[in-house]
Amino acid sequence: MSAAADATTDALVVGAGAAGLYAALCAARDGARVTVVSATPLAQTASYWAQGGVAAALAVDDSAAAHLADTERAGRGLVRRSAAEVLCREAPDAVRDLESLGVRFDADRHGRRVLGLEGGHTHRRVVHAGGSATGRRLVRQLSARLVAHPSVTVLEDTRAAAVWTTDGRAVGVVLEDGRAVAARATILACGGSAALWSRTTNPPGSVGVGAQLAFAAGAELADLEFVQFHPTAVAGIPGREGFLVTEAIRGEGATLLDRDGERFVDELSPRDEVAQAVWRTMLAEGSERVHLDMRGVDPGAFPNVVETLRESGLDPVTELVPVSPACHYTMGGVACDLHGATKVPGLYVVGETACTGLHGANRLASNSLAECIVYGGRAARAGLDAPALPGRLAPAPSAPAVLAPSRESREALWRHAGIERDADGLRTLLSDPHPLARAIGSAALAREESRGAHRRLDHPALDPALDGVHTIVEPNDGSPVARREAWTA
Repeated sequence: MSAAADATTDALVVGAGAAGLYAALCAARDGARVTVVSATPLAQTASYWAQGGVAAALAVDDSAAAHLADTERAGRGLVRRSAAEVLCREAPDAVRDLESLGVRFDADRHGRRVLGLEGGHTHRRVVHAGGSATGRRLVRQLSARLVAHPSVTVLEDTRAAAVWTTDGRAVGVVLEDGRAVAARATILACGGSAALWSRTTNPPGSVGVGAQLAFAAGAELADLEFVQFHPTAVAGIPGREGFLVTEAIRGEGATLLDRDGERFVDELSPRDEVAQAVWRTMLAEGSERVHLDMRGVDPGAFPNVVETLRESGLDPVTELVPVSPACHYTMGGVACDLHGATKVPGLYVVGETACTGLHGANRLASNSLAECIVYGGRAARAGLDAPALPGRLAPAPSAPAVLAPSRESREALWRHAGIERDADGLRTLLSDPHPLARAIGSAALAREESRGAHRRLDHPALDPALDGVHTIVEPNDGSPVARREAWTA
């Protein structure tokens, strides 16, 4: 073993959101030595703020087949069926495993799980913990379990700077402080890229760290053109700009109103449709917001939303909430198989960092936390089956692979790769200083149609010839190259 490694572990997990925490716990429960790298203190990651729940077919009148049908319908002909079948089949067991780890999902007075209804679902199948505090409860409990495990080492306030490779295989990461950690399996669970856009529901760190790390190591990216804009992010309230008002509130009866107080959309349609309707209403009115009417919703069911809005000076029990779309979730990410394995041996991705094709062109609400658990466990098990580290390791890289976006790059993505885009705007991104902005521009240019969350003003129709066809972006000396690839399995 090269002396360049400052530490060696079986599984190295970069990221401590729901996907990373669960993957680390699964590896530790299987007897592995695990090291977790977290850019923030535990329980302060993006998953902490997740207001949605975990989608799983748990009701007696529900089924994995019905969940699959809803997922495929929302994904607009681009869902990779095998990936969705895995999620819908394994999600119920994932929920039960979370319960065994101490996560307490909301229940009625008889102790039965309360199942919520969200946009795009035909059944009540979303479990929550603490109403809209699911992410908070989930990561707190998983974090507590993780730090109590004797074979887990947690490096908080620590960031990965680059993936370490030897002969084309990932053998660990180099940290920003120069330390190198070697690992048989390197699992990137760094979240998504939604904070690359200037208006976002995400914390500032969600700038595609995992995608940048993997891309620089030689992995491919997929479906970057599909970016979900959440339709109900707070607008025009200082200090709360971009605060997400969970979709579950619309599932309990909240409505969207134009400036005349009229409803203009079915609030429980899939997110791409609702966001588009909000956007077009704003353009028609020349306004910067519409209004969410949640005055008829039980405030006790969503305490953190109500409390946050009241702290900002707005009482949603008596007042309308000004909202407009904000960048929320990236369906695309690092291309991987159904076990999180990338093109680079030894390198795995999970959660929003990954792209299995599960979400297609538009993610079904609350499938993301389910994905974190189902695929986090799968990646952990696959990683522990990876071959042992080679006897000698190549020198660790010295140049960082992660670049923070400038304000100009974030504004350019919002302007040119927002809810609606066209070729002229997208071409400007090809010369952007940020590597992911260039990759996003390349992918969005290559898809000359409108599908799900990707709306081209110059190609407004869906092209049936592109059903099941994904956009792959490969590294090319700083000038990303996009190609089409059909994922049939």
